Amino acid sequence: MSILSPLVPGLALAGLVALAAALAEPALAVLSGGRLALPAMVIALIIGVALNGIASRATFQPGLTFCVKKLLRWAIGLLGLRIALGDIAGLGLGVALLVILSMATTIILAMALARLMGREAGYGALAGAANAVCGASATLATATVVPNSPNKSADVAFAVVMANVLSTVVMLAYPPLCAALGFDARTTGIMLGATIHDMAQVVGAGYAVSEATGDTAVIVKLFRVFLLLPVVVGIGWWFTRQGEATGSAKVPAPVFAFVFIALCGFNTWMSAQPALAASLAYAPIRSALIQASGLGLLVAIAALGLGTSFAALRAIGWRHGAVFVGATLWILLVVVTGLTLLG
Repeated sequence: MSILSPLVPGLALAGLVALAAALAEPALAVLSGGRLALPAMVIALIIGVALNGIASRATFQPGLTFCVKKLLRWAIGLLGLRIALGDIAGLGLGVALLVILSMATTIILAMALARLMGREAGYGALAGAANAVCGASATLATATVVPNSPNKSADVAFAVVMANVLSTVVMLAYPPLCAALGFDARTTGIMLGATIHDMAQVVGAGYAVSEATGDTAVIVKLFRVFLLLPVVVGIGWWFTRQGEATGSAKVPAPVFAFVFIALCGFNTWMSAQPALAASLAYAPIRSALIQASGLGLLVAIAALGLGTSFAALRAIGWRHGAVFVGATLWILLVVVTGLTLLG
């Protein structure tokens, strides 16, 4: 109990925001006569940002951090029960190569932009990895292999803030963009999963469109997460080749991604064993776990909003911001162009 006690205030606040969002979704639809249909995840995000001033109190921080760092990953891992391994293979070689190309060129461009803007290459690597792989997590992992400098701590903090803020912006902006481009559910999922910075916003954007889009977006995003290790090692190798002093790499293992894949495999196997599935009451258990996953995702999105403050943007240096935004626009351009060519 002593371990859980510090988590209770933040968990309760995020839970209340999630509950308010769940109740507001149908209410908004009814009050607007069906003209305003905001998904609960988007509503939770908006309410959370509005309450950031309250949520920034120290008493809420352990619980909110737990929601974003732990609960989110558990919920994503359980999403594997919705997907069969054939869905991953179904993305095709072309999509895999497009994702790898977009990631590699984004990191290269960010480092080049950093030099052009008079920033250090280390910051460019942080911004590039945040855009290419998985936002704040990739930033922190990459920070272990970029050169030490007097501004390194500030660069890392800035990249984390930018990843969080821009992820929130594109989470809301990219689904309408996909609709305007005429993308179907699958292509929209690929675009969202290949371009949005953090997993939380990929989930929010994808499932706000449809379940099929969300499933595809999560699969593509997890493919990017799996590439975190080679990305960080590659960046460290490059700086070492330049004669820079770097820290020892400590790359966090994406355990939730392995759980996701394991549950995908289990779901595939159980689907091929109907008699066994029936004897184990697999269908109702699977349904309950999927519902728990959805609830966990909604609470995590609420916590993400509660931890997001737009006030931080006012202190951002425009050159740092230009590097990060440039990388965001580049990966979007590469992915959209590639998807258009792939048809």
